[in-house]
This record gives sequence, structure tokens and C-alpha cells, in this order.
Amino acid sequence: MAEKITLLEAKLQNTEREVLELQSLTGGTPQVAFSATLRESGSGDIGPFTTNTPLKYQKVFSNTGNGYNPSTGIFTARVSGTYFFRFSMFNNLSPTPNSVVSLMKNGERLVSVWDTSGTDSNDMGSNAAVIPLHVGDSVYVELLANRRVFDDGMNYNTFTGFLLFAA
Repeated sequence: MAEKITLLEAKLQNTEREVLELQSLTGGTPQVAFSATLRESGSGDIGPFTTNTPLKYQKVFSNTGNGYNPSTGIFTARVSGTYFFRFSMFNNLSPTPNSVVSLMKNGERLVSVWDTSGTDSNDMGSNAAVIPLHVGDSVYVELLANRRVFDDGMNYNTFTGFLLFAA
């Protein structure tokens, strides 16, 4: 038993040393950031859906901290703190513009971008917010029911977020 305790103490000391080394690399500050666009490739509309639907941004440029899930389109906070989020929306007039997207926190609408009328060939908009999050809070971009967004491989529709400072 004494031998096992000595071995466990050595492992604990090694783990503590590794934690200190990692903290020195990051300055002890958690690092959380992601950025993604809707399509891996291809062109066309996404939507319409019969209900409000989280957009799944599938081409991930970065996902430091692994808080963003491209399978669901949802960012889940693993660190409590204040975050910055930005999203963009692009549509075309086929046959008329019909886009409404919103930034959601735990199912609550925070900010939106819309375009439902126009005479030009396409429109783009973006919005952003700085919000407090607790561990487990979720943030995503929601496409409203019976609406659509468009992309033609130029990566117009993006979703980005990062931790400004931990709580």
C-alpha cells in the first residue's frame, strides 16, 4: 500500500508540474475562440425549415477550446466569462429576399439581422453582441421558420465568438 501511495504522489506531482507549465504558456488565462462558415462547399439556399432552426456552420476555421459543435451549430461555454459574438447573413432574390437570423442565448433572442424586401440582386447584414456566459450556457444563430440564407462558396454566412475575459 505504501508503494502505491508513493507512486500516486509522484504522479500527482508530475500532473501539478504539467498544469503549471500549461498555465505559464497561456498566462493562466483560458483560451476560447471559434470561427466558422455555413458550407464546406457548394452553392444554394439553406432553408426554409418549418420551425426556427439553429444554423449549422460546418466549415470551421478555428475552434480553440472546442466549445463550438459544427454538428449542432451550438457554442457551449466551458468557461464562465464575458464573450463577444458576431454573425453575418447573406441572401439572394430568388424569387424575393426572405432572410431573418438571430443570435440566441439559451433559447432567448438577443439580436437579429433581416432582409425581406429589396430591388437589388442580393443583400448582406451582420450583428454582434458582448454577453456574459456561465459554464453550460449555449449560443447559436437561428434561422427563423420559412426563411432562408444563401451562399455560393464565398463564405458570406459566418459565426464567430471568443472569450474576452474569464469571470
